[in-house]
Amino acid sequence: MRHGVSGRKLNRKSSHRMSLLKNLTKSLIINEQIKTTLPKAKSLRPFAEKVLTCGKNPTLHSKRKVFSILRNNLIVNKVFNVLSKRYSNRNGGYIRILKAGFRYGDSSPMAIVELVDRDVNAKGLPDKERLKNLANEKKLAEAEQKKVEPQNKNRESNDVIKDTPEK
Repeated sequence: MRHGVSGRKLNRKSSHRMSLLKNLTKSLIINEQIKTTLPKAKSLRPFAEKVLTCGKNPTLHSKRKVFSILRNNLIVNKVFNVLSKRYSNRNGGYIRILKAGFRYGDSSPMAIVELVDRDVNAKGLPDKERLKNLANEKKLAEAEQKKVEPQNKNRESNDVIKDTPEK
């Protein structure tokens, strides 16, 4: 009998299942909206809400507890600095699950998981910043290359003159 046994196995071993839930929680906190299958979303809700509830208590113990789950200081800081202030008056219910039809390949039910009162600009923000930094680095490299090219042309012309045999 399954008395008192809660949660879904999701056809995974326990270590894989915990890694899955931790990674989904990280993605949810960073992007504030993710798309996944409905059973994963339903398993994610209590796990992520416990992390967010723990984030509302700014003690060293709770910070270490959240860090042991998320393993990233930037995400932990977001939980304690941004999300805890956003949900300070809310007693649970930080996550909303919306059904999103069926996946094309295997017809599994899909769901959108999002934080209530989410920041719309947070979705994909790290990728946007990374691409912006890459573009800036590329522009700087091109500018440096343009500065270097005229000197190389002068050197090549001098080399050509030196390489020609004297008569």
